Amino acid sequence: MNFASDNVTGASAPILDAVVRANAGAMPAYGADPLTAALQARFRALFQHPDLVVFPVATGTAANAIALAAMVPPFGLCLCHEEAHVMGDECGAPEFYTHGAKLAGLPGTGAKIDPAAFDATLSAMPRHVKQMPARALTLSQATEGGLVYRPDEVARLAEGAHRHGLAVHMDGARFANAVAALGCPPADVTWRAGVDILSFGASKNGALAAEAIVVFRPDLAETIEYRRKRAGHLLSKGRLLAAQLHAYLDDDHWLANAATANRMAARLGRGLAEIPGVRLAWPVEANEVFPILPAHLERSLKEGGATFYGWHSTSLPPGEAVREGEVFARLITAFSTTQAEVDAFLDLARACA
Repeated sequence: MNFASDNVTGASAPILDAVVRANAGAMPAYGADPLTAALQARFRALFQHPDLVVFPVATGTAANAIALAAMVPPFGLCLCHEEAHVMGDECGAPEFYTHGAKLAGLPGTGAKIDPAAFDATLSAMPRHVKQMPARALTLSQATEGGLVYRPDEVARLAEGAHRHGLAVHMDGARFANAVAALGCPPADVTWRAGVDILSFGASKNGALAAEAIVVFRPDLAETIEYRRKRAGHLLSKGRLLAAQLHAYLDDDHWLANAATANRMAARLGRGLAEIPGVRLAWPVEANEVFPILPAHLERSLKEGGATFYGWHSTSLPPGEAVREGEVFARLITAFSTTQAEVDAFLDLARACA
């Protein structure tokens, strides 16, 4: 009953098999192999975009930091949610790779940026050489609160960003979960809605270590090839990275994995919401569940063998609060989470409650 993260699982069988197949024989190094070359066509077809450029990397932190470095100069500012992964969980990598640019956090329930707050922030920003100018907006899809931006929400934020001269980046560490939840083409929630660069994640959804920087504006792609190499993220055995991404996309494996994780999260959330004394901070939209639990129930669950994290959030809905004797928790399901695991957790929670 491990619901600590979707990072704690191993890789899926089709991806492992693809790595083994790609391992045989010799191929050119540093991305000059045919598997890496074929990724361009795969991603252009997936996103229905004839000019996108894709750069495989091994980690989400690298994808985010290198992408933002291509968008934000050292004297610039990148706006994000105040709880975004790039803000609090990447050890300053975006600032490091941009050589000094800063991140500025914005509010919003469930770690989703509030459009009104975004518009107000941009309108109130001084236009003086003494202040860092905003140059990019980054959105987490799904958010750190497990909520999903709909295409119209992305479009509204992107329109405001572009109107003020900002480029738009999307941190898609759980992009598959968002697309599976929305049921829309990936294009509708990215470039058609105004996203300029996407960090396309796979590691949380069945890959060994595979992410990709997907650039929808070719002018922003010009420097990424060099930035990726300089940052140490051009893998010598790039075929093994490309093989993972091919297997991830084959037969919509990426969406099938994400749909499983989402279904298990929905089941977990419904079951928890029925237990007396438990309430969900916000709806379950992807593969993360955020319950507010009686403290004794949290202790009993962990003593009973369940693994999950306590959580802290500044983005609870208006009027909601974690009261004395309560604990705010985060539970995450993965592509390999089974109904039996979810039901065992819920049975334990009912018994402990």
